Amino acid sequence: MPKQPPNLLLIQADQLKPQVLRAYGGTADTPHLDKLASGGVVFENAYCNFPLCAPSRFSMLSGMLPSRIGAYDNGAEFLAQIPTIAHYLRLAGYHCCLSGKQHFVGPDMLHGFHERTVPELYPTDFCWTPQWDEIWGAETRGAETRMASNNDSSGVTKAGVCRRSVQIEHDEAVLYRAVTQLHHYARNPEQPFFLTASFTHPHEPYYCLQQFWDRYRHDDIPMPATPLAPAAEREVHTTRLLEHHGLLDGQITAAGTRVARHAYLANVSYVDHMIGELLATLELTGLASNTVLVITADHGDMLGEHGLWFKKHFFDHCLRVPLIIHSARYFAARRRADNVSLVDLLPTLCELAGIDAPARAPAALDGTSLVPLCEGSTPLRAQPVYAEMTSESVPAPMFMVKHEHYKLLTGGGAPPVLYDLAADPHERCNLVPQVGAGAHLDRLRILAREQWNVEQLTADIRLSQRRRRLVAAAWDFGAAPQWDYTPSEPVGPALLRRPGLYNDWAWQGID
Repeated sequence: MPKQPPNLLLIQADQLKPQVLRAYGGTADTPHLDKLASGGVVFENAYCNFPLCAPSRFSMLSGMLPSRIGAYDNGAEFLAQIPTIAHYLRLAGYHCCLSGKQHFVGPDMLHGFHERTVPELYPTDFCWTPQWDEIWGAETRGAETRMASNNDSSGVTKAGVCRRSVQIEHDEAVLYRAVTQLHHYARNPEQPFFLTASFTHPHEPYYCLQQFWDRYRHDDIPMPATPLAPAAEREVHTTRLLEHHGLLDGQITAAGTRVARHAYLANVSYVDHMIGELLATLELTGLASNTVLVITADHGDMLGEHGLWFKKHFFDHCLRVPLIIHSARYFAARRRADNVSLVDLLPTLCELAGIDAPARAPAALDGTSLVPLCEGSTPLRAQPVYAEMTSESVPAPMFMVKHEHYKLLTGGGAPPVLYDLAADPHERCNLVPQVGAGAHLDRLRILAREQWNVEQLTADIRLSQRRRRLVAAAWDFGAAPQWDYTPSEPVGPALLRRPGLYNDWAWQGID
């Protein structure tokens, strides 16, 4: 890597499935992403480590699996003592700025970033804590309480065009402030930076602007490739999620499915539009040549496949994520078929910055640097990838192991499921009952047993839930603490407060 460390721009979408992008065989109208993919390193088999927002993001930032840092669900605290990408990069002299969502929960809203430009979009307290075994509420509401979800079929049936939404307002602020931050960095080109621009689109509701809806012909919107299977043929977790998300109430029609998928693609184009604005700013400021871009998402979206919507499943549609690393200066364009995951980003960005993260880390990292893969200097990586679910969608910890082209789903109070993604990319055929699958099943089961202590993890999760729910209940009595971050005025550096220095201030332009 070069002596002068590159600038790092991480662009993260929310619930963006790679299957819709042209770089991954899809049809979305995304000219900026297409250009980045054609000139960058495209990872064809990149996975999140938990198909849910907060745990996925905490895991990505820490380089460790969610269960190792207590990131059990969307109401779990991200502990301030956990080192993140930003902490490591600060040690290398980087200025670290977060513009947008990372779904932080707890009193620390920075986690190593010097600053953030917008507050969190979602609750920062414990109100979204699941309850697997609480006494209060369980006696009167039973298991239904455990399976409560923010999502239901209305997330699909209300889809369509809007003039404005709260998510659009959020992402407009994220974009504006990220662009402003790039201009600030251009005034001090010797200062390396790590900027994260994290958008909430195309996360549901599938609610889009007319200008992006109009990029698509409605009748051309592709429908799900895999329909809902008959009840007797569904694996347990699919049935569980159908009930969890209220998708069996008969409200979702074929016409409604097409509308929702149309709006989703429109919002993917909206994300691409915002990426284009960031790319234009990099060129305008002269920062493009020494900035490495990383484009990814926290998880995908089932989008009607297998009759499912949203996330919380180990199917590839919500577990795989796009991952494109682009730098014309450092990496040639190539495609990699290796199994990789979001925990690999911390050691990757650290290596780019000249930091040996595995040697510096207080505890062993679960990720491995992708720099050798980007350089094309290594053969196909053989190590497995892992994912977890420990949130309200399961009654017990559930796990995924993918090694080579085989994927195992295990735990969660459900029989094991094994897929061969080379022969069955749509994950329609469970190999477990078939003769000859035993060796593959045993191999992945061994990997799972080596990775997780299920009994201890289950006890830890239940204790965490009980603690957080008691604390949250206490906050109903009196004033609750405000775990929020109020950013400074986004144009603050452009304001004049010392008139005697007018000319010093007025000519801070970039030629």
